[in-house]
Amino acid sequence: MEFPPGFSQNFWLFGYGSLIWKPPPHFDKRVPGYIEGYVRRFWQLRWYSEDHRGTPEAPGRVVTLIERSHWESLTDHHNSTPPKVWGAAYHIPPEHVDEVRSYLDIREINGYSIQFTPIHPSPELIKSSTECTDPKPHISSAGSEPINCLVYIGLPNNPQFLGPQDPQALAEHIVRSKGPSGENKVYLYMLDDALNELSLDSGDEHVSDLARRCRKLDPEGMEGKATGHEGFKDE
Repeated sequence: MEFPPGFSQNFWLFGYGSLIWKPPPHFDKRVPGYIEGYVRRFWQLRWYSEDHRGTPEAPGRVVTLIERSHWESLTDHHNSTPPKVWGAAYHIPPEHVDEVRSYLDIREINGYSIQFTPIHPSPELIKSSTECTDPKPHISSAGSEPINCLVYIGLPNNPQFLGPQDPQALAEHIVRSKGPSGENKVYLYMLDDALNELSLDSGDEHVSDLARRCRKLDPEGMEGKATGHEGFKDE
């Protein structure tokens, strides 16, 4: 895919899944914020990736984004969703853009496609950046203007897109699934925690409901951290 003019010199990547807590290599700025016009759902199969969450026999489940206009045409058991999809945007210096693009090319052939959308920096971050002269490491003192970001999503026409899932059946599958890099439920729990830490209203009820269901199904389960190298993981 062709990038917009000048984008390689001001490259921003938006993460709405594991990239929130496992940032891409070489980033020099991180901005929590949200995008609009999309819905986040655990409707993407995942087993052949850099961070396996299942096996070919029992593929794991990871999040993808669905355009809100398409989601509204579907019958979803989680029939309400917030207007904002929260995540984190990362700025990649120009000298590392080619390396990042090569990762994105790999992701695109594994069920994901590249799109561009504006991210709105967290209002709390904007407020804190005007009051604090010593911002947290890697956290950008964001302005109020939206940032044009690259985002990769599993479009409904990709072979790993599942569409609407019964929440209880989905939770049962997530609890059972695991792969070389860890258990599928750990990905879910870490995403739920990471979202709730971004902002006062950054939680996602779809994610939180699945996490509650999985914990109820597996109350003795360990919630350890996933393994694997730091880099582009399953979204």
